[in-house]
Amino acid sequence: MAQQKQKRGPLQFLQFGVIGFANAAIDIGTLNVLLILFHTDDRMLLLLYNSLAYMLAVGNSYFWNTNITFKRSAKGSNRQRILFIVQGLISLGVSNLVFLGISDLLGFITIPNWLRFNIAKGLAMFLSFLASFFMVKYFVFRDYGRRFIKDKS
Repeated sequence: MAQQKQKRGPLQFLQFGVIGFANAAIDIGTLNVLLILFHTDDRMLLLLYNSLAYMLAVGNSYFWNTNITFKRSAKGSNRQRILFIVQGLISLGVSNLVFLGISDLLGFITIPNWLRFNIAKGLAMFLSFLASFFMVKYFVFRDYGRRFIKDKS
């Protein structure tokens, strides 16, 4: 049983990562479309654009991770939905703080805005991805039943 659990962790991380690439395409694609259509340097609009892009990616993430990565422990319960929303909001906070912070820092050097925003977005996505994986794995889709059975053995 322990050997099966060890194999499942790296596989889950790999599955989460593959789904994460799709989420990244949605996230950065949406941000760039918004920046192309409605270019701005206004921090509040940038925050709105980043939040919209992130929320679309999170919706995609929930669908695929409940049906693939965490299928064994995803029950579709209200508890899991609420915890997923909470972790999504925390990860959104991480994403927004990193996005605005790095964007501001890069604003001190002379690089094109599209590059500045995409570098900031990339770092924001990476850090929110890590935060999200661990929150989803250990809090949202935690397999309480299997842990209880293992502890009783």
